[in-house]
Amino acid sequence: MENKTKAFGRLLTIMDELREQCPWDKKQTMDSLRYLSIEELYELSDAILDKDMQEIKKELGDILLHIVFYARIASETHDFDIADVIHTVCDKLVHRHPHIYGDIKVADEKEVKANWEKLKLKEGNKSVLEGVPKSLPAIVKAFRIQEKVRGVGFDWDDKTQVWDKVLEEIEELKVEVKKGDTDRIESEFGDVLFALTNYARFVDVNPEDALERTNKRFIKRFQIMENEIRENGLDMSEMTLTEMDVYWEKAKLQYLSK
Repeated sequence: MENKTKAFGRLLTIMDELREQCPWDKKQTMDSLRYLSIEELYELSDAILDKDMQEIKKELGDILLHIVFYARIASETHDFDIADVIHTVCDKLVHRHPHIYGDIKVADEKEVKANWEKLKLKEGNKSVLEGVPKSLPAIVKAFRIQEKVRGVGFDWDDKTQVWDKVLEEIEELKVEVKKGDTDRIESEFGDVLFALTNYARFVDVNPEDALERTNKRFIKRFQIMENEIRENGLDMSEMTLTEMDVYWEKAKLQYLSK
């Protein structure tokens, strides 16, 4: 613990020195840091998906720096400091874990989540969905919405029901595609994605991670295909889809062999 406290103190000291002495750090505001913080979070997400522990360590440090930076800026206007930030989250954790710090009994993690949402409502939230950020990517937002409403019991009983809903939404989409109404097609397509996202919960898959891993896999395979085509002196823009598909199948085998 002493080593951890010393390390955190070192970071706070460096942050103070940079804020007071570095021209770039002195100019920063919460607004100017915001987009950089978002970028750092995405870089951490990439490192986690790649299972690169050294990169995860680095990106966690960058995010920690941003947290300390925001707190330092707020301390200059006497709104709060890093101690207030830490105490606030500690108080929240203690309050929302009465099964650890109180006399509440829980059977499993589902009851923990349900209690969490109930406590948030008691704290003044008018809706269980208030805590879902508006700017979240759509699939992440759908996943969080479904997790939130499950916490108050608004959920399917089993995955078979959810899969039936997926198939139902796909059939409704097919009907609207035949009719050709763009607005209705978009609406039904959204329902299909929402239902698939819901099904992902029931089979313990994070849909955002699954889609991003598919994106990465496709990119790597496509780039292998591009290299193979170039090495054979061909121009992809002049090839038919059937011709490209031969190289695509080769690229898939090369990818699997790595």
